[in-house]
Amino acid sequence: MQRGPTGYHTPITTTGETARAFVPHALPPDPPLNLDGELGLLLDAAATAIGRLDGISLILPNPDLFLYTYVRQEAVLSSQIEGTQSSLSDLLRHELDGAPAALLDDVNEVSCYVDAMQHGLERLKQGEPLSLRLLRDIHARLLAHGRGSSKQPGEFRRSQNWIGGSGPGTARFVPPPPDLLMECMGALEKFLHNDPVRTRPLLKAALAHLQFETIHPFLDGNGRLGRLLITFLLCAEGVLSQPLLYLSLHFKQHRDEYYRLLQEVRLTGDWEEWLRFFLDGVIQTSESATTTARRLLDLFARHRTLLADESATVLRLHERLQQQPVISAMAAAQTLGVSHPTATKALKTLERHGIVREMTGGDYRRLYAYSEYLAILGEGTEAGR
Repeated sequence: MQRGPTGYHTPITTTGETARAFVPHALPPDPPLNLDGELGLLLDAAATAIGRLDGISLILPNPDLFLYTYVRQEAVLSSQIEGTQSSLSDLLRHELDGAPAALLDDVNEVSCYVDAMQHGLERLKQGEPLSLRLLRDIHARLLAHGRGSSKQPGEFRRSQNWIGGSGPGTARFVPPPPDLLMECMGALEKFLHNDPVRTRPLLKAALAHLQFETIHPFLDGNGRLGRLLITFLLCAEGVLSQPLLYLSLHFKQHRDEYYRLLQEVRLTGDWEEWLRFFLDGVIQTSESATTTARRLLDLFARHRTLLADESATVLRLHERLQQQPVISAMAAAQTLGVSHPTATKALKTLERHGIVREMTGGDYRRLYAYSEYLAILGEGTEAGR
């Protein structure tokens, strides 16, 4: 449904240029969303898919084994949308042994994303509401290190920003001016808290994500925090008991369509087309994550059978690699409480079975990766794709 523009333009002058900034109307859409027919069925299908995904945590022997790396997969994907070249294996290697100098900035950004995500989820578990204060706190973590650390981490912007182009006059999109920013964010916070109307969680996540991207309240990190907002909201609303839904791969694979639809809603008010795209992503991502979890369970079981006649140390190391799929002999020795030679021997046994591979090619501080595990979780996260 084309409702017309979902906000208004106001003239601004900044950096010596005159432009028009877009100020969005408060949510929810007016007239209300048309959820009859196909879109209503799609919403039901998305709710069913996300319910199955949430249920997968009940059959995982230890959900943390899956979440440890899955969260990092999302961090890599979301950061790649912003232009980083870090891969999943780069991040895991950095957490254990430091990143190569050429990738240090990229890996630092991804590490901050992991920290911000975990911090936000922990605060929500403690009962803190999803508020502007919490968003600022998460943003401070997100930009704590790396290239965005000089762009007012944890503070809403006090200057004009723009998206695309060399300046606001040639920009693809110009968000609200700073003097109207808090009015827009205050209205968004009310919507998150079901004011003026209660909104179904999946719809709320779809609408709030687009509104956040339109307001663009920070000088940097808006895309990453806007994508985190989806998961935070679904966890806060009780739709997800574990943070298992991330749409960054969907947005990355359909990047042009994603940006087109953001702008289309602003110009025409066709929220329904955006919702179809968003809900399709929820369904595909939920089904993919459910399949991934089952593939990992099958992988672990197959390798346990393969190692049935090996020592207890080898079996314990295999269990450890399910949670930390990149490891050194030193870290393995410390984790298992065994000597360095014993840990090295266990790693060599796993290497002989084709379960781990040495990834550094050096004689000193060799690192070993649980190769099939990383291959499954790394699908779509290869740098440059």
